[in-house]
Amino acid sequence: MAAEDTSVSGVSGRYATALFELAREQNAVDTVKADLDRFGGLLADSADLKRLVRSPVFAADVQSKALSAVLDKAGIAGISANFLKVLTANRRLFAVTDVIRAYGALVAKFKGEASADVTVAEPLSDKNLDALKVALKSVTGKDVALNVKVDPSIIGGLVVKLGSRMVDSSLRTKLNSIKHAMKEAG
Repeated sequence: MAAEDTSVSGVSGRYATALFELAREQNAVDTVKADLDRFGGLLADSADLKRLVRSPVFAADVQSKALSAVLDKAGIAGISANFLKVLTANRRLFAVTDVIRAYGALVAKFKGEASADVTVAEPLSDKNLDALKVALKSVTGKDVALNVKVDPSIIGGLVVKLGSRMVDSSLRTKLNSIKHAMKEAG
């Protein structure tokens, strides 16, 4: 079932599917998602952790010891911790971001949710996030899980990617289109 979803293909898709099936068998789908999201947040906030995860220079045992310390400190245990340790032992920890994304897609599909990637110039308030979810639900007819990324280079507005559809209302794109129109006119 889950393996047929084309959004979860390749190495990361296989790992995410295996983890999802295990989590589903043990009624831990939400717990694992929360743990993976927490690890993803740690990864996004720490340059040192990114280096540990992505660099092939670290030996597997060094990577494993450091990862265990991070997981203990973050309170990530059980299936999630074991899974991340398996990724490390198999020298696939570099793919963890893609695995987390693929797992999230599997969970969304399982729950009948849609998933949207949203890029904003600065973090959105809870009120604005809720309004965006309501607006997207009216379009899709499903609850929408948001993957929000902050990118100050878009200046303002937001970029929403929902499946194969994309709405770009960023100020950067509007300025670029004005610049392009002025070049053609001049």
